[in-house]
Amino acid sequence: MRTLVIGDIHGGLRALHQIMERAKVTKSDTLVFLGDYVDGWSQSPQVLDFIIDLKTKQNCICIRGNHDDLLLEWLDESKDNLLWYKHGGEATVLAYESVSAETKQQHIDFLKSLDNYYLDAQRRLFVHAGFTNMNGVDFEYFPGLFYWDRTLWETALALDTTMKINHPFYPKRFTLYVEIYIGHTPVTRIGQTTPVQKANVWNVDTGAAFKGPLTIMDVDTKEFWQSEPLDQLYFDERGRN
Repeated sequence: MRTLVIGDIHGGLRALHQIMERAKVTKSDTLVFLGDYVDGWSQSPQVLDFIIDLKTKQNCICIRGNHDDLLLEWLDESKDNLLWYKHGGEATVLAYESVSAETKQQHIDFLKSLDNYYLDAQRRLFVHAGFTNMNGVDFEYFPGLFYWDRTLWETALALDTTMKINHPFYPKRFTLYVEIYIGHTPVTRIGQTTPVQKANVWNVDTGAAFKGPLTIMDVDTKEFWQSEPLDQLYFDERGRN
């Protein structure tokens, strides 16, 4: 009866299969997906198919990532976005050339159903990117910040580790929740390939969109399991590299 959190997948179905097997995931486990299921490697539609099916078999909480929102705009509103195309969208567009209209509609429905965040009974917050309101997620004025914000993680990285939580300068956002689990900004940017904790923020995006592995972590024990680096699993593709 574990709660397992999964970082950004970015179309890497092979890696998702690996971590599910290595973590020995069972139907009694609750899975919290932090978003960015798509864009990067060539199996974005298959990743969505896998998670949609998995939701019928066990408790899955699926958070919205910025790339998922960009895909929804393209699928549902035919919005072309050149910047998205250059940041993983190209592989997704190509992959959808062989996807039926019926499956596309299933994916649209799934993408619309994603949660902006999840707060569990232990006041552990799961969100793709972050939030900016000093009173917490219930007061966030711009919902897009849940899957676009980087200031939460940047603040955590810059925080003086000797500062006490009751110091008047201590960031209020870090006092609202017991723990905060995010993806969005790969820890490979700071030279890491395993989950990184700063203050009470855990970043579980270990760079699967690029040359890092995909990670699944037990939020109670902090034990984690990883796939092989994605550029090795998809050796004939570029991903977002």
